[in-house]
Amino acid sequence: MFQASKTHLNELQIKRLEEILIVIDKQDQIIGADTKRNCHLMETINKGLLHRGFSVVLFNTQNQLLVQQRADAKYTFPGHFTDSCSSHPLYVPEELEEEDAVGVRRAALRRLQAELGIPQDQTSIMDSIFMNRIYHKSPSDDIWGDHENGYLLLVRDPREVRSYSYMSQEDVQELLDRGTRGEEKITPWFRTIAEGFLLSWWPHLEDVSPFVEPDKIYGL
Repeated sequence: MFQASKTHLNELQIKRLEEILIVIDKQDQIIGADTKRNCHLMETINKGLLHRGFSVVLFNTQNQLLVQQRADAKYTFPGHFTDSCSSHPLYVPEELEEEDAVGVRRAALRRLQAELGIPQDQTSIMDSIFMNRIYHKSPSDDIWGDHENGYLLLVRDPREVRSYSYMSQEDVQELLDRGTRGEEKITPWFRTIAEGFLLSWWPHLEDVSPFVEPDKIYGL
């Protein structure tokens, strides 16, 4: 089944399917590890396999949000509009550190460099604000899906990341509306983040401390 389902993936995506992710229970307690491939197969998701992930929402100095469109080579939700950066901490000591979500923050820095070209030595771990966690279970198709507790990190970065689209609050609302009408494809977790949190946080980006809930897991 896996062989038949990976024909649209590029070499890098296939290689990254062998990365080892952090397996958790619904309360986000670490209970083991498994490959990225197994963590995203609906066959294992339907048996309860749950992993840890993260989403970064990155704002520039104009309070515009960096929005990505996922590559067509992605195995889940190819071509969908989504948050600034979403990925997973790996099952390695530096990304397993749990106090203040330091491990997840390190993973976010790693992926911000890989995806957006933001050098890790120019961004501090503590530049990201750990807002909350969101549980979601989202099939992409009959074979692939996502089942994770996602850490939501907010980053204010004064450096404009070139070649990416920044959107105002009104732009994001319009994108969501187009998705509702079937004119665009939106990842389910980005819709949850935007409608459940971002649109209410947006007017308060200078001080989001009233919205910080690191002990809260939404969606359970």
